[in-house]
Amino acid sequence: MKNNLPKVLMLGWEFPPLINGGLGVACHDLSGALSALADITMIVPKSSPDFKLRTMKVVGINQIDPAVFRTEFSDFKGSIPFKMHEIPVNLNPYGTSEIFLNKPAISSAASLHEGIRGFEIDNLYGGDVVAKVMQYADIAAALASKMSFDVIHAHDWMTMIAGMRIREQSGKPLVIHIHSLEIDRGGPESRGWVYDLEKKGMEEADLLMPVSEFTAGIIEKYYGIARHKIAVVHNGSRKVLAFKSRRKYEEKTVLFVGRLTPQKGPERFLEIADRVLQKNPDVRFVMAGVGEHFRSCLEKSSNQQIGNRFHMTGFLNLEKLRYLFSITDVYCMPSVSEPFGLSAVEAAHFGIPCVLSRQSGVAEVLTGSMKFDHWDVNKAGDCILNLLNNQVLREKIVSDATNNLEGITWDVSAKKIMSTYQHHQFI
Repeated sequence: MKNNLPKVLMLGWEFPPLINGGLGVACHDLSGALSALADITMIVPKSSPDFKLRTMKVVGINQIDPAVFRTEFSDFKGSIPFKMHEIPVNLNPYGTSEIFLNKPAISSAASLHEGIRGFEIDNLYGGDVVAKVMQYADIAAALASKMSFDVIHAHDWMTMIAGMRIREQSGKPLVIHIHSLEIDRGGPESRGWVYDLEKKGMEEADLLMPVSEFTAGIIEKYYGIARHKIAVVHNGSRKVLAFKSRRKYEEKTVLFVGRLTPQKGPERFLEIADRVLQKNPDVRFVMAGVGEHFRSCLEKSSNQQIGNRFHMTGFLNLEKLRYLFSITDVYCMPSVSEPFGLSAVEAAHFGIPCVLSRQSGVAEVLTGSMKFDHWDVNKAGDCILNLLNNQVLREKIVSDATNNLEGITWDVSAKKIMSTYQHHQFI
C-alpha cells in the first residue's frame, strides 16, 4: 500500500509543464521514478491545474487559495536561519541574466498569504528572484508544518532556505540534491550571494546528493564539505525512440547542443571546428542553442572563414532538435564545467558516438565515449577525425554507449536514493 511507503517531502523550483530548463525535467523524471518506492509530495512555486500525476502529489503555490491559507496558517511563525548579503550575483542557474539584490525582505507570518500572488508569473527567474525565494521558503515551511514526512529532499539553491527552515521546525533530515553550482556558472572565483547560500545550505544539510563525482569534487574543493556527507546519484534518462533521417547535404555532421555561455564552452567548439576543417573540409559543424555568446560565436565563425561549414540554429524545439540528432555523425560536448550533461545521453540513444570533456559528469557514465580535457582542442579534433574516418572505432564507441545506457535510467537513480536514505537511517 502507498501509505506504508516512506514519506518524502520534495522541494523543487521548476516542474513540467511550467519549466525554464533542465532542472524541471530532472525533478519530474526523478520524482516520478522515486514515487514507485516512496510517498512523494512535491512543493513548487508554480504548477498547472491541468497537469495531474497519479503517482505523487504536486503542490503548486500559485494554486493555493490565499483566504484558506490565511485561515489555516495564521499561527505559523517563520524566520530566516542566517543573514543575507546584498551583492550582485547571477541568479538564474539555467540562464544568463544578471540581477542585483536590493534589500531582500522576508515575509512576516501575517503576510505569508500575500506571497502566493507572487507566483502567478511567467518566469520564475525574472524580477526580484530573491524575494520569490524568500516567499517560497515561508510558504513551503508553513505548508510543511501541517504535513507528515520522514525526509526533506531539496533541489538546488532556490529551495535551500525552505529546506533549512523545515529541517529546523520538524527535526527531519535534510537532503540537498545538487544539479548545478555557482562555481559551474561563474567559475572558481565566483563568491557571490548564491555561493554563500549554497555553502550554508550544504553545511546545514544532513546529506548532499550531487549528480556526478565531478560535482562532488567541486563541493569538497570549493565549498569545504567533508566527503562523508556526499553521496553521488548520477542522473538517469528517458528512453528515446531514435530514428535516422536523410540530410540535405553530403558532408558529415558534428553537433553541439547547449546554452551559449562560458560554462558550456561554445568558443572551444569553434576552435575544434577550425582544427578539424583544416584537415577535412568536408564536415559541417552545427551549434544548437541560445545565450550571451551567440553573436560573438557568429562573428568568430565568420572571421575564421569557416562560416560556410559552421551553422548556428538558435533555439530549437524538441522535434527539430531530435531531427538534428537523427542526421548527426559525432556529438561534441566541450564543457568547461558540466555537472552532468543529459544531451550527450540523448545523443547516445540516437547511436551517435560522443566526444566529451572530462570536466563533465556524463563522461563518468558514458564510459566508452572518447574524452578530452576542455582546454585540449587538438585532442578533441583528433577524436572527431578518428570517428569520422574509422568505421570500426565508431562502431565500438556506439556499442559501448549502448551498454552504458542500460544503467543510465531514472529507476536506477531512484533505487540509489532509497538505498542511501536507508544507509543513513533517514527512513
